Amino acid sequence: MATSPVAREAARVLLFDASGRILLLQGHDPAQPGRHWWFTPGGGLEGAETHREAAARELAEETGFAIAAEQLVGPVWERSALFDFMETPFVQHEEFFLSSLASDAVAGSVAWTVTEADTIDESRWFSLAELNDVTIEIFPNQLRELLTTVTPWNGQLRHLGEEHA
Repeated sequence: MATSPVAREAARVLLFDASGRILLLQGHDPAQPGRHWWFTPGGGLEGAETHREAAARELAEETGFAIAAEQLVGPVWERSALFDFMETPFVQHEEFFLSSLASDAVAGSVAWTVTEADTIDESRWFSLAELNDVTIEIFPNQLRELLTTVTPWNGQLRHLGEEHA
């Protein structure tokens, strides 16, 4: 019997360090052994949160970097992501925000949910050249090509369409 997708709103952050590297998290799905991927910090909206507020909260929870919501730039991109995670189908409308750190830094403490603790393997800063050498999936799929649209950002929201993972 097919399960209807869970629809939700989400927010993500493109966080760059002073060297111009982007921070990505590596995750896996226990229901899909052997599959790993890199993704931008972020997640679903809670309660009456705005996308911007959720982006700031998720960034702090997942990475330890606390950035005020009003300091986030954008949204710079939006997309609809269709994916299965832990045997549940999702259709997720996402807005991506942009932020940069003034200096290279190490994240503070994180506040992962049980699911995040079970499915996030590591975090890592990537230069564009290093991203080009990554052999596992990266989300969004077009991240390598899209980074040039936000460094620097021209002020235009870019609609990425629908992405199936």
